[in-house]
Amino acid sequence: MKTFKNIMSWVLPIVIGLGLALLIRQFWFTMVRVDGTSMQPNLQNNERVVAFKTSKPKAGSVVVFNAFGVDPDQTSKDAVYVKRVIGMPGDTVKYTNSGKLYVNGKLIKQTYLKNTFQQTTGSYMANSHSKVTGWTLTSLAHDQGWKVKPTNNKVPKGYYFVLGDHRSVSNDGRYWGFVPKSKMIGVVKAWPWQNRHQYINSYQP
Repeated sequence: MKTFKNIMSWVLPIVIGLGLALLIRQFWFTMVRVDGTSMQPNLQNNERVVAFKTSKPKAGSVVVFNAFGVDPDQTSKDAVYVKRVIGMPGDTVKYTNSGKLYVNGKLIKQTYLKNTFQQTTGSYMANSHSKVTGWTLTSLAHDQGWKVKPTNNKVPKGYYFVLGDHRSVSNDGRYWGFVPKSKMIGVVKAWPWQNRHQYINSYQP
């Protein structure tokens, strides 16, 4: 009996601790590994970040979402993407060929981008008209054949428009459209010691 009590005295705390860890992971946060270079220079390939499930996405937030059913080319049901929220529900979005971003008619300072080259390269779609005029949600939806279409160039209710920070290589909303709220997993927070963490944790448009 005494042996059993001794065993339980250290087994029980371990079991309780594991249970609490699983509950926290399920409902509060999850660890995510960045896959690819689409969020450079702010997040690097294979870098690990925390996604808080209880935090609500805001304009400028870096988020994690389930990409299956969002990106038509994604075949893995467990695939997650890390991108930045550009348009909230009801927002209008316009991007000029010179790399200027306008949300609801307001010029957004993209201080999280390293230089003008990053703002312009890959930011327009590959047709002659958009290279001259830039793009809107309406023109992207038409050119790319999005499943969910914007009305009056607005992000639909219950959806978000996201882009990668490294515009020239990012596979993002420009190609496949909006992210449903139901697909959102959490808002990313970088560790204080991570390079350029302020552009993940503290950026506001």
